[in-house]
Amino acid sequence: MIRRMVAPASPFRPSPLTMIASYLVLGVWSLFVLFALYWLFITAFKTPGDVNNGARYLPFGDYQPSLDAWREMLLEPGTNNFSGFVLRPFFNTLIVGLLSSLFALLLGASTSYALTRFTYRPKWGLIGLFVVCVALVVVLATLGVPWQIALILGFAAYFLLALTIGRRFEKGLGNSDIAFWLVSQRMLPPVIVIIPIYVMFQQFHLLNTHLGLIIAYTAANLPLAVWFLRDYFQTIPIELEESAFIDGASRYQVLWRIILPLSLPGLIATFLIVLVFAWNEYTMALFLTGADTQTLPLLVVAQNATRGPQWWNISVLVTIMIAPIVVLAIILERYIAKGILIGAVKG
Repeated sequence: MIRRMVAPASPFRPSPLTMIASYLVLGVWSLFVLFALYWLFITAFKTPGDVNNGARYLPFGDYQPSLDAWREMLLEPGTNNFSGFVLRPFFNTLIVGLLSSLFALLLGASTSYALTRFTYRPKWGLIGLFVVCVALVVVLATLGVPWQIALILGFAAYFLLALTIGRRFEKGLGNSDIAFWLVSQRMLPPVIVIIPIYVMFQQFHLLNTHLGLIIAYTAANLPLAVWFLRDYFQTIPIELEESAFIDGASRYQVLWRIILPLSLPGLIATFLIVLVFAWNEYTMALFLTGADTQTLPLLVVAQNATRGPQWWNISVLVTIMIAPIVVLAIILERYIAKGILIGAVKG
């Protein structure tokens, strides 16, 4: 009996004891996760007195549920009209999160597909010249030169330098080097680059605008999209494309009729992951937004007032904040599961 419990039935099936231990660990972990969500939900229906008087777990038993926090957050004082206090940050987060995730997905998918299907050999010298010219544009814009003129001067300088001294450079990068460089950009904490971004956006009048947030979020989450989708595109056999080319299909027909349907689970899984990062972004929103473009993470942090954290209000805001992501994940569950299993989020 003990031997049956310990010994696996086959190399592909764990032993009953191992399965029991695995389910116990998963059950305890699920209990912790679900209890945190349960505590968040019930706190949203508590009064300040219920929160401050100790732990109360059971609605209608330990305490009487109340909608006071929801009214305070969502309605104008003394009326039943919705207030812009929460709606404006919610729609700001929705607009910026969706658009930046779509742009990051589009650019990331294009980059990932190109890195898996074509060979690139950019020269180190030309890359260095490009960085120098970009720095020149930023310096000129900081000194008061109109950004349109600064861009023209930067492009002209790069064009002339590339034609003259650019031909003397020989060493170049490979596809793996390019992919690693893109992914490495995500390793940098946002606080390191936020000051240069703030100065640049200030010169381009992009502070406190949706466009500025979309650009910043897209650039920050693009490495994630490239990382996930590059592994995914590598699982699609290139022989499928070669067969289509032999049959007379164009590159765009192959992309639309073969690559897009096969990569749909990976694209959806990547989109949702990138959306979560954009939805929860705090550091960039703190520096780049104002009253008109404030996002939900900033509003949540703002509930830590002089009287201490307003846990009941924080719970309401966090519930509103996570609800769209949870609903979207449930709707796209079958695509996400397939994308993860095939390799959309393979490290």
